[in-house]
Amino acid sequence: MTVAFCPQPPLLLPAVSGAPSYALSVLRAAVLAAVQVVLEEQPEVLLVLGAGAGGVRFGPGDAGDLRALGVDLELAFAGRVRPGGRRIPLPHLLGAWLLDHCGHTGTRLGVGPDDFGTALSDLPGPVGVLAMADGSARRSAKAPGAFDPAAEPFDAAVAQALATGDAAALAALDTVEGARLLAAGVPVWRAVGAALDGLPVEAELRYAEAPFGVGYPVATWWVR
Repeated sequence: MTVAFCPQPPLLLPAVSGAPSYALSVLRAAVLAAVQVVLEEQPEVLLVLGAGAGGVRFGPGDAGDLRALGVDLELAFAGRVRPGGRRIPLPHLLGAWLLDHCGHTGTRLGVGPDDFGTALSDLPGPVGVLAMADGSARRSAKAPGAFDPAAEPFDAAVAQALATGDAAALAALDTVEGARLLAAGVPVWRAVGAALDGLPVEAELRYAEAPFGVGYPVATWWVR
């Protein structure tokens, strides 16, 4: 199994960002490279893991949109949008766009943190994972949340765990502190850590910066 850890800023989509800045171009390149590594392993199923699923699994025909951001864009999670399809949260929408952009045409399934371990056990054959998760949104004075000096050390600990393949450290992340620091990715990271704890992991941290006041770690794990 291969896991790509990717952040979930809407700015990843050109329809939102327009002409990208240098900082955004570097971030986007790191994210796309991480996704491409997962696809190179040719998984039978690609799991898109993100918050907001509420126990629902997403598949063909489900869709989401960016109208809340002032962008008139609707994207299918897989295949074509169908009438009556479920609405997917932003992390799964961004994950679907990343997979489409990288040319993925295989089977994909969207799940939430509470369902991740069960979904893994339900799926036979090779599985790839796209874990959508942001760090603290309190990294600078211009961040979405008020600046907090504890934000950078918190994100640094996450980056260290991702860089070293330390699943136990991810599983042990403090949910209360994560919520206080507006680190939306904590439930996702904890879910991956709990599911993979004790397994041998080869890890590569590709990016760990906060160009817009939010921590955006990008990493790849190969689970042997």
